[in-house]
Amino acid sequence: MASTILVVGAGQMGAGIAQVCAESGLTVYITDINHESAQKGLETIKHFLYRKLEKGKFGQDRYDDIVKKITVVDGYSDAGDADFVIEVASENLDIKKKIFSTLDKQMPPHTIFASNTSTFSITALSGATKRPEKVIGMHFFIPAPVMKLVEIIPGLLTGEDTLRQTFSLAQSLGKKPVKAPDTSAFLVNRLLVPMWNEAAYLVMEGNDPKDVDTAMKLGANLPMGPCELADFAGLDTALSIMTEMYESFSDPKYRPCPLLKKMVAAGLLGRKSGRGFYQYSDDRS
Repeated sequence: MASTILVVGAGQMGAGIAQVCAESGLTVYITDINHESAQKGLETIKHFLYRKLEKGKFGQDRYDDIVKKITVVDGYSDAGDADFVIEVASENLDIKKKIFSTLDKQMPPHTIFASNTSTFSITALSGATKRPEKVIGMHFFIPAPVMKLVEIIPGLLTGEDTLRQTFSLAQSLGKKPVKAPDTSAFLVNRLLVPMWNEAAYLVMEGNDPKDVDTAMKLGANLPMGPCELADFAGLDTALSIMTEMYESFSDPKYRPCPLLKKMVAAGLLGRKSGRGFYQYSDDRS
């Protein structure tokens, strides 16, 4: 049973995953491209934990205990006792493969490498290591402390014990794991992102994003409309997934919407940039 986790990547998703692990009683190391970025991730975790403290969800002792379980490290070898590594780096295959190759040299033989990629082949990532049987996909959803689903994606050479241990870890975090295929975008994003892309086409054709969202919320019983949800996830993320699907499947139905490409090029990324399909205030906390 995993007791120690190294989270590689301290952005919004990485910090959320580290928080979930620490709240579940695991020892957590967190690292990023530099110490400042990793420390910023820790401060983000403290911010959200303090909000839970203020709301009375737990007391000061519990808050202190969770924070003490998280340590910022500057190198992978500083977390040499980790049972699991969860990689949460940018959605760039070359970057992820470089991380996995370096991890393979520095982490002990028993360590399992899990990628939080939302797009790329786990088999391709495992090829960057000499332990493909210990490489697996573990795809969380934003916000990680809230969303229950975790997609578990075995690669071609992933071992049964790795699959079993990863399911067990997800369940110990209070998540609901489902097995997903090692194809581009797995299960959820393969269904969801094309809907966001089609919503972008509708907006490009002159429809109001509010009308598109209202139609899907009231007509399909969705809690959030596709434009609203794409803004929340990040339009750059949506475009990256759509582009990878288009290239992977070689199917024109996955062609990224020209409007989506233009919006990303203009820096209109959704909530995190203050503007996407909708305009947001500067305070997005």
